[in-house]
Amino acid sequence: MKQTRFCLVLLLSLCLVFLSGCHGSRDQAAFSVPDQLEESQQQEITFWAKNDTNMRQTEIYKQAIEEFQELYPSITVTLRLYTDYGDIYNDVITNIATQTTPNVCITYPDHIATYLTGDNVVVPLDQLFDDPKYGLGGSEVKFDSPTKEEIVPQFLEECKLGGSYYGVPYMRSTEACYINKDFVEALGYTLPETLTWDFVWEVSEAAAATLEEDGTYSLNGQKVLIPFLYKSTDNMMIQMLRQLDAGYSTETGDIQLFNDTTAGLLLGIADHTASGAFSTFKISGYPANFLNAGQCVFAVDSTAGATWMGSDAPLVDIAEEEIVDFETVVMEIPQFDPENPKMISQGPSICIFNKEDPQEVLASWLFTQYLLTDSVQMAYSQTEGYVPVTTRAQENPAYQEYLSLAGEDNDTHYQVKIDAAQLLLNNLDNTFTTPVFNGSTSLRDAAGQLIEDVTKSVRRKQTVDESTIRQLYADTQALYHLDASTPSGGKADLGPLPGTAVALLAALAGVWVLILAYLAAKVLGRKSREKAISKGHRS
Repeated sequence: MKQTRFCLVLLLSLCLVFLSGCHGSRDQAAFSVPDQLEESQQQEITFWAKNDTNMRQTEIYKQAIEEFQELYPSITVTLRLYTDYGDIYNDVITNIATQTTPNVCITYPDHIATYLTGDNVVVPLDQLFDDPKYGLGGSEVKFDSPTKEEIVPQFLEECKLGGSYYGVPYMRSTEACYINKDFVEALGYTLPETLTWDFVWEVSEAAAATLEEDGTYSLNGQKVLIPFLYKSTDNMMIQMLRQLDAGYSTETGDIQLFNDTTAGLLLGIADHTASGAFSTFKISGYPANFLNAGQCVFAVDSTAGATWMGSDAPLVDIAEEEIVDFETVVMEIPQFDPENPKMISQGPSICIFNKEDPQEVLASWLFTQYLLTDSVQMAYSQTEGYVPVTTRAQENPAYQEYLSLAGEDNDTHYQVKIDAAQLLLNNLDNTFTTPVFNGSTSLRDAAGQLIEDVTKSVRRKQTVDESTIRQLYADTQALYHLDASTPSGGKADLGPLPGTAVALLAALAGVWVLILAYLAAKVLGRKSREKAISKGHRS
């Protein structure tokens, strides 16, 4: 009996030991800030960042590294550039398994949530934030580091996961609607103070109706016209649902996307696609190219893409002779309730990966802080329609002068780019973020996939109705591993079981084997004794 109790105690102990390793994010061990930076010790840190074809951003990274290394000669920063955040994410996931993650990484909070499923992969920053010597605005920091209070609260909150900060915001943007005002007025409309979905759909339908028998559109005299073109359909669905106060997900990861409101939105999008009024980036191409060629009325893209938008855009992907001259207006995305506008807050953040040497982590943290200084923030924000993440940089007289010179040239002070940045600055209180959890990236992808699939089906002349929407829900849930078994619509699939969870299951199986073996041996022993006693009685 004592042995049986022992085995049960062992079983419960193993459960407690491995419980923290079960499916989902894990608590990361708090980082202990060293008392002093050992500058006699050389540190080499790697910095993974994203850059498209805007070489100015690359130069800003390089300049920041050079200036930082002048202040801290003992720290060497190696830059590795990527063309896509998804590639950074995939490489980090791969490198977690081999313990070769970078030191500092430009990424998104959704991605950080997945990184947290590893054991102490990402450094929690709470103690680093508040350290009097090396924290934000710390006394031993060799440059003018911003304080925690000087980071825009809405932006900083995006980097808080499970009660701790695992990143700092680097740049922020939102989405904007870039409009060919000449086309809107040619169709007999006047732009309202705030765009509504009804207005955009009505004008887009009117534009599509200008198709002539010879296959050209009277609105632009061309054979190509996509009145309303959306870049990120995940954002489109997420923002529509938020504006309607409909379900998307809860903070704890309950999936609410697959609801009746979503179905209604998809059926409406299907109708507008059928008329030729709507398409998406993944299906038709980059919105800026169609806008600049006079083949689009409304193009929705990030404010960070503003330098590609408009007749005088400093960055273009089409031949100069294809560009059409028109007046570009930058407005907030369409709203269902113009009195209560809602738009998404997005943009890259920075996280730090844990290493065995606390000095290496401290060096990484100091470099991360340098990326938040006014000089870096203002310079990078001027490359696109980004907004600095600190109030100090936003209020810096040099930045305010930059904003005031909108339209002075079609390069640094390109009107559309500064209008896009100003749009976000004017709407900080109207922005929102989506819940971040392990699996939120898959949910975001699923939201966009619903629109993409409906649009593709219509263009292929397939029927889209309530029954096909139900099937689409089932297919999308399976594709992105989203479980729809709970009343709220399901929980996000959190990916493969972590190693500790696998170990837990193996340990439990082993303990049960031992218990069963012990009980079997006990039964056999009892039977042997009974036979011996019986034999003794017979003799």
